[in-house]
Amino acid sequence: MLDILHALADPTRMTIVRTLRADLARACGTFPVDVAPSTLTHHFRVLREAGVIHQREDGNRRWTTLRVEDLDARFPSLLDAIINAYDHQITPATASTERAEIA
Repeated sequence: MLDILHALADPTRMTIVRTLRADLARACGTFPVDVAPSTLTHHFRVLREAGVIHQREDGNRRWTTLRVEDLDARFPSLLDAIINAYDHQITPATASTERAEIA
């Protein structure tokens, strides 16, 4: 489980996972991330080795899918809980605004 949590602890990898949660499968060069191709390859490797994604070759394209069923079988609702928490995290700017409203 620690390898999955480590893989999901990076903002770029979370962008990949959130994108796949919405689209199910994507070609590797179509993710909305601003990193070098070699860095993106590294992020895919971390996610793949943790069992979060699956990649397959199709001609000259590599397709990436999220392993939702496998993850849910091992850790029910973990992926959804992490994505939900990530989507609702409090940023420093939001936190200071909320503290000011409470006071």
